[in-house]
Amino acid sequence: MSRRILVTAALPYANGHIHLGHLVEYIQTDIWVRFQKLRGNTCRYFCADDTHGTAIMIRARQENRSEEELIAEMKEAHLADFTGFQIEFDNYGSTNSPENLEACKIIWKALRAAGLVSEKDVTQLFDPEAGTFLADRFVKGTCPKCGAVDQYGDNCEKCGATYSPGELIDPVSTLTGAKPEERTASHLFVNIEKLHDFLEEWTQSGEHLQKEVANYLKGHFLGEPLRDWDISRPAPYFGFEIPDAPGHYWYVWFDAPIGYIGSTWQWCKENNEGLSKYWQSSDTEIHHFIGKDITYFHTLFWPAMLKVAGFNLPTKVHIHGFLNVDGGKMSKSRGTFIMARTYLNHLDPACLRYYFASKLNSKLDDIDLNLQEFTEKVNADLVGKVVNIASRCAKFISGNTLGDVYPEDGGRFQQAAEAGDRIAELYEQCEYSQAMREILQLAEVANKFVEDAQPWLLRKDQEKQGQLRDVCTIALNLFRQVVIYLSPVLPELAKKTGELLNDTLSGWEQSKTPLTGNRVNKFSHMMKRIEEEQVQKMVEESREAETNEETESQDTPAIAENWNDSAQPLIDEPLAEECTIDDFMKVDLRVARIVEANHVEGADKLLQLTLSLGGETTRNVFAGIKAAYAPEDLVGRLVVCVANLKPRKMRFGLSEGMICASGPGGKDVFLLAPDTGALPGQRVH
Repeated sequence: MSRRILVTAALPYANGHIHLGHLVEYIQTDIWVRFQKLRGNTCRYFCADDTHGTAIMIRARQENRSEEELIAEMKEAHLADFTGFQIEFDNYGSTNSPENLEACKIIWKALRAAGLVSEKDVTQLFDPEAGTFLADRFVKGTCPKCGAVDQYGDNCEKCGATYSPGELIDPVSTLTGAKPEERTASHLFVNIEKLHDFLEEWTQSGEHLQKEVANYLKGHFLGEPLRDWDISRPAPYFGFEIPDAPGHYWYVWFDAPIGYIGSTWQWCKENNEGLSKYWQSSDTEIHHFIGKDITYFHTLFWPAMLKVAGFNLPTKVHIHGFLNVDGGKMSKSRGTFIMARTYLNHLDPACLRYYFASKLNSKLDDIDLNLQEFTEKVNADLVGKVVNIASRCAKFISGNTLGDVYPEDGGRFQQAAEAGDRIAELYEQCEYSQAMREILQLAEVANKFVEDAQPWLLRKDQEKQGQLRDVCTIALNLFRQVVIYLSPVLPELAKKTGELLNDTLSGWEQSKTPLTGNRVNKFSHMMKRIEEEQVQKMVEESREAETNEETESQDTPAIAENWNDSAQPLIDEPLAEECTIDDFMKVDLRVARIVEANHVEGADKLLQLTLSLGGETTRNVFAGIKAAYAPEDLVGRLVVCVANLKPRKMRFGLSEGMICASGPGGKDVFLLAPDTGALPGQRVH
């Protein structure tokens, strides 16, 4: 039976343009939506710009225009980038819309009625010249622990200490340079602890979240009372004023997820459908795709709001990792920041869609973009294997028709048809990388058939023209199957294949029935090889643009400054003394998964990690990475650990190993990450 599915991706913030790190999520989601539609399901993809908050207000002031003008311009730019990467939304709205305001009022009224709202005083730093309260990132000063100057309001990049903005020595506002004042204002809070039992049952059911996410929530939040959620901000603030609390505005993280409902409601009005059909019906599945950095909001606060207001709870929250490049995060100092638009200026979006698909799975592991591998993989897989099937035989039958009866092919078509069910299940479970491997195996079978049949020789023999037609009929049908399976990832290739074969590739089940009798049109190139020069130009343009445009936070994923390592000088650190292979083999390096990560009370630099080496084997490790990584971002991540290191007694406890990382220290620490497919417990050779 056809399913009715509502799908969302996290709302991009309207204070910046789309970059390749963002695109991991939107491409992942678009692939899943296209797959569902190809399977015959009613699937709607809703998204919107996240438009409220202090950052938008401050930027609009600096640019001497209204917030509405700013967010309208950014929405147009975001949609242009998404369209360029063939990402199709059923509706792309805004959290500043009338529909979102009405949805906020409905949920707020329900929270009030349930007695979950309270009021408390909050003391924060205030900029008297800008006339606004300051978030941590808008305050700088001298570290109260080590005396380092020019440090942000939450932690010190030099010594790794964490603190509140009020503890900074000689703090200044980054907005105006003024000395901030401590001021107290009342805030509204939502008490979700009253929903503790419900949230524990929902998160631990095994149905809605990945196992590592459920374990993370249980270990970090659900084992103790849930803290009240600060849901409001005082004026001045760009957002919706709370109807029953003049002078208070809903905090951006309140109305942002409600934007999913607001965007749906906007689409419903335009298409004469009821909102309840999608958000209050047991016949509708709701799937959220998000990055692991916003797990907390989407798995505790959001289900709590939906439950109280009587809306559908998410069927599944699909959480993915970040984008790394050669194992590294984005660095503002190195200017390693590639915008979506910059990529589109130089390269085919289909190439990035395929590369991401070849890396993505259902886990929370970060994925790695290596630009050299990217070039080689696209050229080998898409040009050398997939498109190559058609390019080697379509020209021999161009202007004629495929055979009226599908010829005997040794069971190849049937085997590929049967593989479709397995590939479909992999798409369903977001195991894209495995799906790509299965599909490429089918392409290899088709290529070997063409290689063995040698149609270029058959065309020279007039007596073998019937055999040539059979060979081309088989090869083009095997190609068509491969393209159908790839069409959620490569919609443009599916369109071009349809034009070649006078066919419309619109359903998964088409892969089970051979195409016969159709006229074959003239073959034209379907994909071009990536040239190294194109990639270099893209990197150079990004490097130049970076000097003129402020980057986003370091939590956003990175693109490598220069993928050609041979062009980089060796970092000024002497190599260790020469060792023998026997010396090296004494070190037992193992793949491990971080199953728990916690702050260490009294330690400025350490995090306490619990590593799984597979089965019941674990290691307790203290790692000096606090300045570079938040504990919640590490859970579920694969790392390389020294598993046979002699345990070391520390004042915080026993450390039973060491994780491998590079970098000089502080915030410049980069964990070594095993490639996709590695499993906890495997030895690193």
